[in-house]
Amino acid sequence: MDRAGSHDNARGALWILASGLAYSIAMALVKLLGDDYSAPTQNFVRQSMGLIALLPFILRNPRSAFTMRRPLLMMARCGATSLAIVLAFNSFHLLGLAEANALSFTRALFLVPLAVLLLGERIDRHKLLATLIGFGGVVIILSPGSDRSLIGWPAAQGLLSALLVSWSVVSIKTMMRDHSDLALLTWAALLGMLFTAPFAWASWRTPTPGDAVLMGVMGALGVVTQACYIRGMALGEASLMAPLDYVRILFATLLGYALFAELPSPGTYAGSALIIAAAIHVTLYGRRRDAAIMTAGQRSAPTGVIPSTTTTRQREVHDER
Repeated sequence: MDRAGSHDNARGALWILASGLAYSIAMALVKLLGDDYSAPTQNFVRQSMGLIALLPFILRNPRSAFTMRRPLLMMARCGATSLAIVLAFNSFHLLGLAEANALSFTRALFLVPLAVLLLGERIDRHKLLATLIGFGGVVIILSPGSDRSLIGWPAAQGLLSALLVSWSVVSIKTMMRDHSDLALLTWAALLGMLFTAPFAWASWRTPTPGDAVLMGVMGALGVVTQACYIRGMALGEASLMAPLDYVRILFATLLGYALFAELPSPGTYAGSALIIAAAIHVTLYGRRRDAAIMTAGQRSAPTGVIPSTTTTRQREVHDER
C-alpha cells in the first residue's frame, strides 16, 4: 500500500493465498503426525519453533515484544488460544481435512452471538439469518442419522476450537489498543508453550529425526501463515481479501486426496458452501455497516474530529489460526 492509501489487491491476494496454503500444509502435517504424537506435544513443538522464528524480531525490539499491559486478559486469551489449537489439532487428525477446515470456518459465525453477549453489540435480522444459515451448513456436514454421520467428539472439538478462537478475537479488540503486533505474537508463542508444556510432558514421545524435521516445518509454517495473512490484509482491501481465506478449503481437499485418499461427501461441499457464504455475508455486511457509521460520524463530527472504528476482520488477523 502506498502513501496515498491505495491498495495493491493483486499482491495482497497472493499473500492471502500463500497464507492459506501454508496453513493447509501445516494441518496436513498435524494429521500425518497425529498417530504418533499427541496434540499437546505437537502444539508445544509448534509454539517453540514459532518463538525461535520470532527471535530476530524480539532481539531487535525487546521492549515492544515483551510489553504486557493487561496480564490477566493476555493470559486468558493465550490460554484459550492454546486450548483451541490443541482441540483443532485433534479435529484435523480425526476428521477429513476438508471437513475439519469447514468446521473451523464457523469462527466467523460464533463472533455474532459473542459480540452481542460480551460487547453489547446489536444484531439485526440480516446477520441473524446469515448466522442461522451458516449453522445449518454445519448440520449438513455432520449429517446426523446418515451412514457418514460425523456426530461425535472429533467434530465437537472442531466447533469448540472455533468458539474459543472467536472469544479470543473479541478479546483482542481491547488488546490491540496498547499492544504491538510483535507483543501479541511473542506472548502468544511464549505463553502457549508454557501452558501446553505439562500436557506435552505427560504424553511426551521423543520425535525421530525425520519427525522432528516435520514438526519444525509445521512450527515455521504457523509463523508464515500469520505473517502472510497480516501482510495480505495490509496490502489489499479487506473486503476483497477476507473471502480469499476460504479458498483454503480447496487446498485442504486436494491435500486430503493426495496424502490420505480422502474424498469429501456431497454434504460436505453443500454444508461448506453455506458456511462460507454465511461467514462472508456476516463479515462484509458488518464492514459496510461500520463504514456507514464512520461516514455518518464524519458528517456530524466537528471539523478535524474523525470517529474511529475497528472491524471484526481487523481484530481477527491475530487469532484466526
